[in-house]
Amino acid sequence: MPELPHHRMFIGGEWLAAKSGEWFESYDPYAGKPWALVARGGPADVDAAASAAHAAFTSGDWPKLKPTQRSVLLRRLGDLVARDAEKLAAIEVRDNGKLIAEMGAQLRYLPQWYYYYGGLADKIEGSVIPIDKADVFNFTRHEPVGVVAAITPWNSPLLLTSWKLAPALAAGCTIVVKPSEHTSVSMLEFCKLIEEAGFPKGVVNVVTGFGNEVGEPLVAHPKVSKIAFTGGEMGGQKVYELAAKGLKKVTLELGGKSPNIVFDDANLDDAVKGVISGIFAATGQTCIAGSRLLVHQSIHNSFSDRLVAMASTARMGNPMNSDTQVGPVTTRPQYEKILNYIGIAQKEGAQLALGGKPAARPECGEGWFIEPTIFSGVNNQMRIAREEVFGPVLSIIPFRDDDEAIAIANDSPYGLAAGVWTTSMKRAIRTSERLEAGSVWVNTYNAFDSGTPFGGYKQSGFGRDLGSYALEQYTNVKSVWVSL
Repeated sequence: MPELPHHRMFIGGEWLAAKSGEWFESYDPYAGKPWALVARGGPADVDAAASAAHAAFTSGDWPKLKPTQRSVLLRRLGDLVARDAEKLAAIEVRDNGKLIAEMGAQLRYLPQWYYYYGGLADKIEGSVIPIDKADVFNFTRHEPVGVVAAITPWNSPLLLTSWKLAPALAAGCTIVVKPSEHTSVSMLEFCKLIEEAGFPKGVVNVVTGFGNEVGEPLVAHPKVSKIAFTGGEMGGQKVYELAAKGLKKVTLELGGKSPNIVFDDANLDDAVKGVISGIFAATGQTCIAGSRLLVHQSIHNSFSDRLVAMASTARMGNPMNSDTQVGPVTTRPQYEKILNYIGIAQKEGAQLALGGKPAARPECGEGWFIEPTIFSGVNNQMRIAREEVFGPVLSIIPFRDDDEAIAIANDSPYGLAAGVWTTSMKRAIRTSERLEAGSVWVNTYNAFDSGTPFGGYKQSGFGRDLGSYALEQYTNVKSVWVSL
């Protein structure tokens, strides 16, 4: 059996093994076997990376660059990502098991984030304030916060890293990325493009390893000024608590239990497709997954039948095949967690309408596959309707009228996203106003644009990725007073 490839960390422009000399395995979810070895970093590696990022921020070439020069570097990086998009997509599929059709499209669009923030880099402006003091000139400056720690999840590694990396670099920050221990390889490959684009050494650093060994020391490091985290609620709480000890800036994009609401006047063909895409895309492993389907009681039975019929035709198998529609679960612990939630739902009285078990299809091989699962007879107090499963599991909940739909939708500790299906413009606008969610999609689902802010309400986090709002997360505002 050939030796697994070894992937080193990227610190201060150098490719380094962990100071401990240790490695850990990265698994292929389709094969259910390790396919790569990644350096197992620790506190000493974190210190080296944070120190390199701090040195790059305070001295050397990076702080001397004009905003237009940062813009050139970001656009050049976008071009390199476009060139290598298919290669990067294949690595991500190998690491997290998502579909090549999905990851290919995602990586081909990825350059847009760098083009967008490259365009904004030289448009970070302060203002002159007409104060009431005679012979005093007052103006504001927006300055980079310093070293940023970006902690990213395993479901869309390069996409969610880029949501942090691009605005941080545009603002003039330096960064240390801690990718998920389950999906580190694509970020390390991405660093080769950072080198090729010509970013000064130490501006971008990557330390690989586990949360308690790398993530916690990174958040607590005295040279880190800002933490940008995407992940689970429990991880977000730990980051927030630890960052508070150093009074550090924090943005958190956490979990969701997103309602997808189908009114009786909806275009049902579009709604069925949108609901399926909203929950079964990425095998349900997205924070915005529309895992609570709210259906008007007058169409509940007919809509549920159509939904189950379509979902039952899903093609499962090798995620590298372009016609596969549902891939494996990314990690073994997540696979077991999903199956546990399915059991909990059945014990609480939810009625299994589809799936509910591991996929025993020949095309699924030895991977961690779960059949697309749909529960009916769900009420909003069941755990299956309140807790984030992060898998291909949908709960159907009926409602009587608009007020009840809004009440059910908002009766959740989360508030990341929501979907609305209706042909009434008045209902669409009124419903979007009343929903407690950071993103509301009407007659579509899972749409993003580099210029549109994204983030959550309530326990889904705070702060925003994307758009000009994101730049605010990476700058400090300084007031300057000049006596004339």
